[in-house]
Amino acid sequence: MTEPTDLTELTAVRLVEGFRKGEFSPVEATRAVLERAERIQPEVNAFVRLLADEALARARESADRWRRGEPRGPVDGVPVTVKDILLLRGHPTLRGSKSIAEEGSWDEDAPSVARLREQGAVFVGKTTTPEFGWKGVTDSPLSGTTRNPYDISRTAGGSSGGSAAAVALGAGPLSLGTDGGGSVRIPAAFCGIFALKPTYGRVPLYPASAFGTLSHVGPMTRDAADAAVLLDVISAPDARDWSALGPAGVSFSDALAGGVRGLRVAYSPCLGGQVAVAPAVAAAVRGAVEGLAGLGAYVEERDPDFTDPVDAFHTLWFTGAARVAQRLGPRQRQSMDPGLREICATGARRSALDYLAAVDVRMELGRRMGRFHESYDLLVTPTLPITAFEAGVEVPNGSGYRRWTGWTPFTYPFNMTQQPAATVPVGADGAGLPVGMQIVAARHRDDLVLRAAHALYEAGFTASLRSAGS
Repeated sequence: MTEPTDLTELTAVRLVEGFRKGEFSPVEATRAVLERAERIQPEVNAFVRLLADEALARARESADRWRRGEPRGPVDGVPVTVKDILLLRGHPTLRGSKSIAEEGSWDEDAPSVARLREQGAVFVGKTTTPEFGWKGVTDSPLSGTTRNPYDISRTAGGSSGGSAAAVALGAGPLSLGTDGGGSVRIPAAFCGIFALKPTYGRVPLYPASAFGTLSHVGPMTRDAADAAVLLDVISAPDARDWSALGPAGVSFSDALAGGVRGLRVAYSPCLGGQVAVAPAVAAAVRGAVEGLAGLGAYVEERDPDFTDPVDAFHTLWFTGAARVAQRLGPRQRQSMDPGLREICATGARRSALDYLAAVDVRMELGRRMGRFHESYDLLVTPTLPITAFEAGVEVPNGSGYRRWTGWTPFTYPFNMTQQPAATVPVGADGAGLPVGMQIVAARHRDDLVLRAAHALYEAGFTASLRSAGS
């Protein structure tokens, strides 16, 4: 007698296969996910809102479609979570802030949410974020602290920390996150899942982010195959985003099968000595790089030609934060995260010339990376130089860092260049905390990033870590 299937352990691809074969239904999958979400919430705090009644109603509608053999698309009936930065029709989007009132019609979906709704996905909840997604960990005055699935004394990372924790713990195989400086890749690396920051504009975004063209919407999933399915759905154009790209012209799911044989891969273990990487992180990433070589990629240890652009990134990021706070009154500002108040004040002091100087740095960085990818199809690095640290703080205690950017030097440069960048779980440190490897490609080559990641999953070079909470 076979053991009953734990539906919370299945990928979206496997769930849809089960729906098609009649092995189980969207209602069963949704109930299992909601039960898991309710169980993990008291300790991990991944959600700001669970939508049980609405989710089950949508799941029943999906089950009827599957019985008729008329699913709407490749995610019909699949449980999905949405970061509480993105609009979800009928529910408040408070962005981790006490400054936003719950009252209102809330009558629009963000573009990515709208595409999922059209395809029959089941929305089970909104996930936690730091206030306005401003930092690389997930805690806020409104929602409290989100904790790591592998050790609840540690951070889940951020700013899409709730989404990462939810996926890692089986509370839905698909999640929508946002990434302005690493915000899907950071928590995915800390929580042992896959995440992709697509090429800027590949996924339409509305309302426009105050952080401008640094901000991307990206899939957070169990593996690269699920991310490809999700990207196929959410990358459809939307007229509300004037900066969105046109149709992809390729199925990301179909592009997975190419493998890495013959691809030219540059491996940069520490950005030319600019980053101190923890030994356990360096070892896990090197092992995965050797895996790429074993699969037929041409791997060379080579650093991209740039110095840390953190000062320019700070100007772009802090002025964006100042713009967020500009509409708030004194009482609302007082309710904000103290760190966010600090960077808003700093950003408000930057001039238009300061901003344009930062744009110049960004453009030069983009030029350098464009030339780099004439020689290399992919760049691989650690996603982060460390594993998850103590929860409730912006930087590791005793690190000497002032802001979250101090410990994320591998992520934010590729928001500035708008390149696709993913994180793949490739191992763990001595405490059992996940390690991620970052895969970067030239703009518009999201397919290559997904292809390489999928090859690692297929060959068993990724880490299938399971947390104590699962």
